[in-house]
Amino acid sequence: MDPLTHALSGALLAHATASRSCQVLPLRLRIATGFTAAAFPDIDFALRLIDTMVYLNWHQGPTHSLILLPLWAWLLTQVFAWLFRPYSWQLFFIPACLGLAIHIAGDLVTSYGLMLFAPFSTERYSLPLVFVIDPWFSLIIIAGLVTSWLYPDQRTTARAALTGLGIYVFFLSTLYHQAIAAAQHYAKANALHHTTISVLPQPLSPFHWKLIIWHNGNYHVALVHLRKTTPLSGYESTGLWQKIAAAYRPVTENAWTDYHQFGADPHQRDFIRNVWNAPAFEPFRTFSAFPVLERVEKNNQRLCYWFYDLRFEFPQLPPSFRYGMCRQNSETGWHMLRQRGLFYID
Repeated sequence: MDPLTHALSGALLAHATASRSCQVLPLRLRIATGFTAAAFPDIDFALRLIDTMVYLNWHQGPTHSLILLPLWAWLLTQVFAWLFRPYSWQLFFIPACLGLAIHIAGDLVTSYGLMLFAPFSTERYSLPLVFVIDPWFSLIIIAGLVTSWLYPDQRTTARAALTGLGIYVFFLSTLYHQAIAAAQHYAKANALHHTTISVLPQPLSPFHWKLIIWHNGNYHVALVHLRKTTPLSGYESTGLWQKIAAAYRPVTENAWTDYHQFGADPHQRDFIRNVWNAPAFEPFRTFSAFPVLERVEKNNQRLCYWFYDLRFEFPQLPPSFRYGMCRQNSETGWHMLRQRGLFYID
């Protein structure tokens, strides 16, 4: 989820949970604490300064851990107590914990995955219900904060906004199950047995979903709009956003695309699989959830096999986080290279 939405959600929760019977810490400081604490976990963006792959493998790691949450809260409260004397650090601890907790909850419902139990485990957990930027999710939070600012002595509006947020997430969970059902129907209709089904929320609309079926080394992928009954057309000369939206087809259209993880040429797959398993490519293997071969680059200087993750492929845009195994024609060893993408983080 985007950092601003995270921070605003922390401010909203801090306001909603404020007690009228306890006014030792001013409300403005409580809200500021929730805001700052909810933004804090994304400090791991600094890892990008070391290396993009280091960032990709450790983003939403220890700073998003439930185990380490009390430690991060304690560290933040020391800063708050130093900045806002004479208030003791204990007064900041609860709103700091709440801010950190709602950040973790917000990222848990996206598709990237959190190391909830770091440092004891690096396993990632995710319930993909919300795209990383969801205008409706953010607007509910903003509406709650604006009305709370207009009526600062009332907690009802902030609590109502949190309730609305919960209802919206529940609504998204119903769409998630609809997307799962659509993928299961396709797998059954096409006699695809022993499959793994995943569905991912997509940009621009809560009804946009990517369906991914893994079967015998291949991905079957569909971009669907769960409420659309007829396809949109006539977007050849319109804007980018309209073209992206038009790519999400009605479920009944069965607009599925097949991706071969190691390419379409069966004679090359064993060799490409060996390249994929090379020790130098371990960081990308660790990062990727739905890896697929993008292309083979062969020229007079080098040979490269470029891969990307289907999580980060969207209509009308080049995939993000493309990495390849390359070797010069005069060499026998493979090394990993990164291909720059459209966005800075690429």
